[in-house]
Amino acid sequence: MSVLKVIEVLGNSTESFEDAVKNVVNEVSKTVKNIKSVYVEDMQVTVNNNQIVEYRVNTKVCFGIIDTV
Repeated sequence: MSVLKVIEVLGNSTESFEDAVKNVVNEVSKTVKNIKSVYVEDMQVTVNNNQIVEYRVNTKVCFGIIDTV
């Protein structure tokens, strides 16, 4: 039987939404192992002088909990 945990993580990038999601995975993987999936719940951008300056994502990261028994 698998047991999974879900955490909510916000990410950002000045390049793209895809890059923002990659940043989430890169940062989370520093402390969380066995990542199974990332669900992008919400996307938004910051605009300055009619130009997009930052891409933001609200994600849910799902990972397996390792049984230590």
